[in-house]
Amino acid sequence: MNQIATVDAVMRTLADPTRRSLFERVVNAEEMTVAELTRGSGVTQGAISQHLKSLKQAGLVADRAEGRNVFYRAEPQGLAPLVDWMSHYGVFWRERFANLKTLLKEIDP
Repeated sequence: MNQIATVDAVMRTLADPTRRSLFERVVNAEEMTVAELTRGSGVTQGAISQHLKSLKQAGLVADRAEGRNVFYRAEPQGLAPLVDWMSHYGVFWRERFANLKTLLKEIDP
């Protein structure tokens, strides 16, 4: 998968509020099972599993099977393409604000 497709996959995956919530819960825990993620979520276990599959395909979580349980943990490097993309635009906006500041100083001596 090329860099653009990876950014698209991460953005598309995190655009869904349920997946974003699941990702945040996994990030805040060392590891969590599907059952733990389902508890109190108001979403079925099947739906949680599908959302976790999407998060895994986007490289945002990894899983580990232990007996009958599958444990999910966050994969921080999965956010790297998004961070890189955002840092590019951070430079863009800093330059634009610097230009605006210069222009405003010229207009109002």
